[in-house]
Formats: sequence, C-alpha cells, structure tokens
Amino acid sequence: MSEARFDELIHPSTRLTLVATLAAADWAEFAFLKERLGLSDSALSKQLATLEEAGYVSTERRLEGSRRKVRARLTDAGRIAFDGHIAALREIVAGATAPGEPLG
Repeated sequence: MSEARFDELIHPSTRLTLVATLAAADWAEFAFLKERLGLSDSALSKQLATLEEAGYVSTERRLEGSRRKVRARLTDAGRIAFDGHIAALREIVAGATAPGEPLG
C-alpha cells in the first residue's frame, strides 16, 4: 500500500481522470485520451505537458505512415503519486464516515 499523500498537481478532475486512465494501461494513444476525457487537442496537450514536467507522465511521438502519433504512459513516479493521492482520498472519506456516526 502506498503512503497516503494528497497531490495538488493530480487533484484537479481533468488530471485525476487522465492519470487514472493512464494507470490502467501500459500506453494510451492521444486520440483515445482525447475522446475519453472530452478535451480538445490543445487542452489535452497542456495537461500532458504539465504532468510530463512533473515527471509523472512520459510521452512518445512517432511517425506511423505519413501521420504523427502521440502516446503517453504513467512513469513510476506518476504511479507512486497517483497511488498516494488515492490513499489520501480514501483516508479523507473514511474519516468523514466513521462507523456508527450519523452523517449530516
């Protein structure tokens, strides 16, 4: 189990969804990520660049026929950060719903 550590960089919903998607795959194609997250090319590129600068994501650009293709993957540092963030969120939720205490 990862050490619980809230990560402000991963936390915004778009980045959290992006990192969660990458955590479930070895590599993910840009077009797949764009469709899954409902983002424009520029918005997805910006999110990937932010995560890549932090060392959380690695991208690869390659030529396939006459088209340039981009794919991304979560780095080991990204996976550790994601796992720690999820552990921190679980602790927050568990603390808010302590057994036997009514909500509201």
